[in-house]
Amino acid sequence: MTQPPRARNSDVARLLEEIGDLLEIKGEQGFRVNAYRSAARRIEGLREPIELIHAEKRLRSIQGVGPALEQKIGEFLDTGSLGYVEKLRAEMPAGVAQLLTVPGLGPRTARLIYDQLGVASLVELEAAARANRLRDVAGLGARTEERILEALERLKQRSGRHQLGHTSEVAHELVEQLRDCPAVVDAAVVGSVRRMADTIGDVNLLVASSRPDDVRAYVHGLGHVREVVEGGKHCAEIVVRRGVTVDVRVVDPSAWGAALIYHTGSVAHVSRLQALAAEKGWSLSERGLHTDAHLPLLAGASEDEIYDALGLQPVPPELREDWGEIELARDRKLPRLIELSDLKGDLHVHSDWSDGGGTIEEMARAAMALGHKYIALTDHSKSLGVARGLTDERVLEQRRVLDAFNEKLAPFRILHGTEMDIKRNGALDYSDEILAVFDYVSASIHSAMNQDQSTMTARILKALGNPWVVTLNHPHGRLVGSREPYAVDMDAVIATAVAQGTALEINSQPERMDLDGQSAHKARQAGAKFTISTDAHSTRQLNMAGFGIGTARRAWLGPDDVLNALPLDGILAHLAERRRRAEG
Repeated sequence: MTQPPRARNSDVARLLEEIGDLLEIKGEQGFRVNAYRSAARRIEGLREPIELIHAEKRLRSIQGVGPALEQKIGEFLDTGSLGYVEKLRAEMPAGVAQLLTVPGLGPRTARLIYDQLGVASLVELEAAARANRLRDVAGLGARTEERILEALERLKQRSGRHQLGHTSEVAHELVEQLRDCPAVVDAAVVGSVRRMADTIGDVNLLVASSRPDDVRAYVHGLGHVREVVEGGKHCAEIVVRRGVTVDVRVVDPSAWGAALIYHTGSVAHVSRLQALAAEKGWSLSERGLHTDAHLPLLAGASEDEIYDALGLQPVPPELREDWGEIELARDRKLPRLIELSDLKGDLHVHSDWSDGGGTIEEMARAAMALGHKYIALTDHSKSLGVARGLTDERVLEQRRVLDAFNEKLAPFRILHGTEMDIKRNGALDYSDEILAVFDYVSASIHSAMNQDQSTMTARILKALGNPWVVTLNHPHGRLVGSREPYAVDMDAVIATAVAQGTALEINSQPERMDLDGQSAHKARQAGAKFTISTDAHSTRQLNMAGFGIGTARRAWLGPDDVLNALPLDGILAHLAERRRRAEG
């Protein structure tokens, strides 16, 4: 069998990632940092050796590789070292990079702590925080010490959990490459990535093949591989970028469907299926659905035939959590789940009027290219100065600009919206007079996130009581892996949102995934309405809605539950009704 050579693709990718990290610590501009990281991802995913591309002088054909990167990659491949990275390393204490692994601790703060206290490891950082030494650093205080200690504790407990966005990207890249292997009949992403869970441990891939040794050798030679972990005959285990462990399981093609069910999980869902099989005197495993003696094979080649044999409607992967899906599947009453194609617009989009990277027209045209019929431009409100929030005067100016664009881009519609801050006391950032200028009002918490549960809950409920507020954005306020949700009585928030007719956002940013699937499921059961929005700050981020769709499907949401699944006339009618209520 022909397998890809163990090229130096991963070595070059690691080098470029390190340069990106070092530049970030230095405080270089984001586009320079991202250029190195983007090139690293593309080189790692190449299907041919980087040495061959360099020898044939084709490095510039790789997207994102210009003259400067071409020179650096060439120097590294020709000599085994790179003067530029050696210079950066010499300028940067090694301990600073380790401090950056602490959730929420940014490059500049990490450098300050190192420079002023000499802290160069996580152990030293924890000791300094417990000794109340961090508050001696300019700009830091007692609360910062508490947050760092909390973050260090989370870091210990996280045990290698990763954001869905990154793991999904890695998983699907690898599956595409596995399908090129001559020994592979089929390949698929399974496990928690397939179920669209909020955070992921290991990435699980499933391969149908009768030649497991050839598959394992192929996997070990892929450019993504940073480390090979020895596994059993039917399993290859590797470590790829950012320390993600990937488990590749090989099964016989005749058991493909059974293995998909078994390895997709969840454990609770599979256990329920196995119990149903046992009631019939059968057994279900990754090898198929068998009689108790494992012969003959009753079903195994497809998931649908196994569900059918058990008397069940096939269950979509996102629902496989034992939250009641088995009972509904038995009665053939599973809900019609929302799909990406159901979304008609995006109700949370930023432009360069606040902290976005694209102009209004660029964001609108990118949304049009995706097939959207409308967007809500929701630049930040005035209290969020760090994001260049809009003053009252700029709100009125933006309205005039949008009116002109809507004439130009018709029938596409840019709704004039805002992502308005909810202040510490629950007051809103704009007066009702200014709120009346907007087509669409959404509200968010961006400050004082350390309030106790009683205070935070009262703060949010007060904001929900304002009839101008159409949607509460990212209701938990979490950042996956770096910021815990704020303390809030979510049951009270859901109940008030339902009573007020206020929608709850499912934010599609992979670092947010907020609401999470379980909370959104609870809110749906209570009768809540939702938006599925990207919170896009660039044209590229408008493509992230799929992550929000995954969460929505986990929550059992259908198109009727989601405001931006409405056509343009439908969302305009909804907003007109909200306006009548606010003005009445």
